[in-house]
Amino acid sequence: MIMEYRFTIADSFTPETLPMERLGDYVVVFAKLLGEQPNVHFRGIEAGSAVLVAIVDPPAQPKVRERMIAIRDGGGPSDARKAYVDLDEMLRNDNETGALSDEAGGVVIPFQGRNRPEPLVYGPFREDGTIDGQLIRIGGRDEIVPVHLRDGAVIHTGLNCTPEIARRIAPHLLGPTLRVHGTGTWFRTGAGVWELRSFRISDFEVLDDAPLLEVVGKIREVKESDWSTVPNPVRTLLAERHGDEGAH
Repeated sequence: MIMEYRFTIADSFTPETLPMERLGDYVVVFAKLLGEQPNVHFRGIEAGSAVLVAIVDPPAQPKVRERMIAIRDGGGPSDARKAYVDLDEMLRNDNETGALSDEAGGVVIPFQGRNRPEPLVYGPFREDGTIDGQLIRIGGRDEIVPVHLRDGAVIHTGLNCTPEIARRIAPHLLGPTLRVHGTGTWFRTGAGVWELRSFRISDFEVLDDAPLLEVVGKIREVKESDWSTVPNPVRTLLAERHGDEGAH
């Protein structure tokens, strides 16, 4: 039994007017939406607006069907959810709407595209604060010098400083963890997520990257310190940092 899914790009696009590069973008994300890529094949593009057609091999059909139902109901794996969001954003950018339908013609997943309400955004809010990270990029010839910090998997962009601070901070490129002080401009989305748009660095300090056990050892060496009598100083430090959590 053949299982087909049709992704319809409604309204203005037709197979003749949809640019080939944009078609490729849609096909790539369409494949990510369906998943099971070794068993999902692009059959072609049909008329009636622009309709991308994919067929699913029998062994993968139950998994793809469950995946589409989960996305429709607001669930599904993270890669499928991301593909859904990306497709909807692509439609929005192209001033289009869309729909995913099955071989019977029933709509499985609607895509609002341009009809999606604008997200609520509150701000800007300005607040003094600090950001920690490794300096991975600094440069520019203007009076405002861009700075990028890496904190684990997070890259902080939108940071900037004066040329004077840039000269002081530049020697620490790809070096130890820094703590930059300054004033940030924040926005709050309707989903309650805070987004940092810019951060003006006024000063910075170099943090000690020494392992925790090494730090504890140095503390124990301090005269008149009670830490030498603490049986598990690492657990105690973590417990004090997080309250009662981790003290058990």
